[in-house]
Amino acid sequence: MKLIFEKSVPGRTGVSMGAADESVLKSIGDRYLRATDSGLPEVSELDVVRHYLRLSQLNFSVDTHFYPLGSCTMKYNPKVNEAVSSLPGFAGLHPYLAYIDEGSVQGSLELIHTLSSFLAEITGMAGVTTQPYAGAHGELAGILLMAAYHRSRGNKKRVVIVPDEAHGTNPASAAMGGYDVVSIPVNSGGGMDLERFREAMNDEVAGVMLTLPNTLGMFHPEIREIVEMARKHDALLYNDGANLNAILGKARPGDIGFDIVHMNLHKTFSTPHGGGGPGAGVVAVSEKLVDFLPTPVVARADDGKFYLDFSLKNSIGSLASFFGNFAVLVRAAVYIMMLGREGLIDVSEKAVLNANYIRVKLAPYYDLPYNRTCMHECVFSARRQVRKSGVHAIDIAKALIERGFHPPTIYFPLVVDEALMIEPTETESKETIDAFIDAMIDIANLADTDPGRLKNAPNNTPVSRPDETRAARELKLTWNP
Repeated sequence: MKLIFEKSVPGRTGVSMGAADESVLKSIGDRYLRATDSGLPEVSELDVVRHYLRLSQLNFSVDTHFYPLGSCTMKYNPKVNEAVSSLPGFAGLHPYLAYIDEGSVQGSLELIHTLSSFLAEITGMAGVTTQPYAGAHGELAGILLMAAYHRSRGNKKRVVIVPDEAHGTNPASAAMGGYDVVSIPVNSGGGMDLERFREAMNDEVAGVMLTLPNTLGMFHPEIREIVEMARKHDALLYNDGANLNAILGKARPGDIGFDIVHMNLHKTFSTPHGGGGPGAGVVAVSEKLVDFLPTPVVARADDGKFYLDFSLKNSIGSLASFFGNFAVLVRAAVYIMMLGREGLIDVSEKAVLNANYIRVKLAPYYDLPYNRTCMHECVFSARRQVRKSGVHAIDIAKALIERGFHPPTIYFPLVVDEALMIEPTETESKETIDAFIDAMIDIANLADTDPGRLKNAPNNTPVSRPDETRAARELKLTWNP
């Protein structure tokens, strides 16, 4: 750590400011002057530049490393997206202009309208709002739409059904919307247990939240029966679109029977992901929910001009300032336009192919709880390693860091003990995936021959394995020499 942070050398400077003017010092006043040396590092400009550049190179990023986070779709972000979103007409636009002078922002309104049309077509839905800032925000929007729909019909419903393999935000969003949550377990095939679902369905159920494909990487084979049962009780079908990358151009949630779907533009449509933002959790709805969408929506008049429409009589109101993260919307629109229909189909085919390639190659080395053709991601378990040598999923993750790979998602979904959830996306080459597979096989072999090495990994990084429990409980947000 000293080699990384201790750069100060007495007397060394980056720039000379000259001697301080005594008259200026007197005008400042003693109370604002430092009585002693500041203690700031004494470094040259070159020292500073190299220090921060080296620190940046210690980070993992999707531009530098394979990033196989399951359920996150960490695909490469094409630089053309950045170039277009940085154009002065987009980057320099103040959103208030849309409210003051619609005629001066026709290009931006058209982009929102066009993107909304693309996403409605891709999902098979009738209407779209771009307001939600992220996936969880989109989920909340969906739940509020669900509640507004049932209120308009005089339905007294209090329950939302969620499978136990769902993303944790699903039950949280339902609870925030005022609903009780009923969890349905997974069956032996990795789908929702139909018998338990049938027992739970009644007229008090407001909606069913499903991820399709689910977090185990499985497409619900019983989806038609689930839709039919929900329809009998006037329950809405909600699709968590976090895994939409697996079915682009192959299956549309609207055609299947879903009423609401949120999309993570920062997953499926290649916009930046992580670091707390930016994000976009665009929500699309079926025809019967269009009138409940947040306002304003961007509409097109008979003369071809675009305008802000506040006229939806049953709207749930505004969910965000303006139209969501506009620069993210621009990036997603560019991505879709660049790929086109056939390109989007190719995305899903390659994503599914890559995941199944990893599944088959690693099956001899790790437990595979649901050993069937998967979709965009495959979920292994480190139970075999735990039983034989006490090596856990966390040890495998740390060993991957040592080998230059960002670890996959671990310990999720919660229904899989010692889960290793791998999503390669479509953007990784066979060479990169093969190198990852080789690293995973090497780690599996080390678990048998030298488990101690894995339990101490990473062994070649500037910072060794931290005490993660203590780090979470005793946060230190500043560095002290």
